[in-house]
Order: sequence, then C-alpha cells, then structure tokens
Amino acid sequence: MDTISQAPLILITGGSRGVGAATARLAAAQGYDVAISFVSKEAAAHAVAADVQAAGRRALPVRADSADPEQVAQLFAAIDREFGRIDVLVNNAAVLAQQSRVEDLGFARMQRIFAVNAIGPILCAQQAAKRMSYRHNGRGGSVINVSSASARLGSPGEYVDYAASKGALETFTTGFAKEVARDGIRVNCIRPGHIYTEMHASGGEPGRVDRVKDSIPMGRGGQPEEVARAILWLAGTEASFVTGTFLDVTGGK
Repeated sequence: MDTISQAPLILITGGSRGVGAATARLAAAQGYDVAISFVSKEAAAHAVAADVQAAGRRALPVRADSADPEQVAQLFAAIDREFGRIDVLVNNAAVLAQQSRVEDLGFARMQRIFAVNAIGPILCAQQAAKRMSYRHNGRGGSVINVSSASARLGSPGEYVDYAASKGALETFTTGFAKEVARDGIRVNCIRPGHIYTEMHASGGEPGRVDRVKDSIPMGRGGQPEEVARAILWLAGTEASFVTGTFLDVTGGK
C-alpha cells in the first residue's frame, strides 16, 4: 500500500446516496481518489466505491457518524493509513425529519439535526485543518460545506429546525474561511435548492420536488450531478481565489 497517493484525495461525508454519491462519481472522473463516509447504507456506499474504482481511482468507504467525534477521528485515521493525504473535504452528510410545525418539534429531533448538520461539519473541519493547514506543515486544501436554500427561506411549516441548522453551517463557513485563509485552506458553501434525491422521503414527502417545481423560476427540480459539478468547481484550482463564498444551485429560487 502506498503511504502517499499521487492523486488528490477528496472526502465526501454522506457519500452513499444523492448529492454525495454524484459528487464521488464525478470526482473520480476528474482524477480524485475518493473516501466516503456513511452511517447505515453500507451496500449503497460500496456500490459508489465500485463506481469510483471502475473509473480507475482508489476508493475508501468508511462507516462513520459525523456527529460523533470519536468516529470522525477514526475516519480521518483510516484516510491517513490508506492515502496519507487529504486535499478536499465535502461536508455533505445531513439529516432531515418529518415535516412539522415548530411547536410540535421534539427535543431529541432538534438535538440530532443540529448534531449532524451543524456540529458534524465542524468536527470534520477540525480534522481536515490539522492535515491541510500550512500551520501544521500541510499543503493546503479546500472545504465545501453543503447547506440548503432553506437557510435563506426558513422552510416554515416543514423543516424550520433543518433550515436553522443549515444557517449555523453557513455562519461557520464565513468564520472558518476567514480563520484559515492564510493557512492555505479555502472554505466555501453550496446551497442546493429542490434536488431529486432520496432525502425528501425522510421528510415524509418523496414527491416534494414535483409538487414545488412550478415555484422554481427554471420550472424544474435539479439533478444531483448539477450540484456535484458546482461542488467540484469550488474544490479545484479554477476557484483558486474564491473563499467564504456561497453558491446557489437552485434554478433561480
């Protein structure tokens, strides 16, 4: 096993489905080795890894809950062993609960949503910074946080807690970007809009995108691959002077 991989390494949390899986496949096509984390969908994660390998790149699927600091540390230790480097972190893992009004939100639900969607990316960013930063003899790197248009819109009557957790992620993006800008790390944020992924089923409405698509100026929902292309643009050298920036992938909404 090589201690140093010559290809750049991208870690995508929540990489077994949806935007994460699309980003993993596109990253492999662009020459990245790919690590993905997953919590429960082991077969799906291994299928994504097989696609990465079919594209001629190395793949590492790791079971890790990004809200658990010990599991995050183990995830990055596995990357150290397998690749000896990390160049890009995509904080994509997120959870969504059933549509609900604020007055009916359960406390455990709120805690879990903030743990995964807001604290998890910070835990992963800590580990990435310790490896990427010039202050730690790193070679620099790029962090992309996956937020949501809901952070701007609020998701009233549906997912205010989810939207609020993404708002926290956006504020973290701004602060972290400024903090590590001179350490060789760029930090940016993607805001997907209504994208055709499995996540809507978690909220109790698998057909949500089709219901709301007429409210989107472009008149359609987005595909995961369209978000993946934006993520990988921010990850790469074409965005070399871009940090602390928010890129909406929403069809105009």
